[in-house]
Amino acid sequence: MEVPMRTLQVTLPLADASFLRRQSRNMGWQVTTVRAPRKRGSLERAIEDVREGRVYQADSVEDLMAQLEA
Repeated sequence: MEVPMRTLQVTLPLADASFLRRQSRNMGWQVTTVRAPRKRGSLERAIEDVREGRVYQADSVEDLMAQLEA
């Protein structure tokens, strides 16, 4: 007979994580850690811009200003 399972997300202090893991192990439950997505840094965004072709070159200061105003 299959037992219905449910996934829950619980936010708790880091100091209590070992207690929760120990109690869960005793009950036969499975505990997994979900990490928050990491923010991309400016270098990673710049590399992506180059790969996607979002890079512009200016021949002069006037050309650069015209590109910025457009």
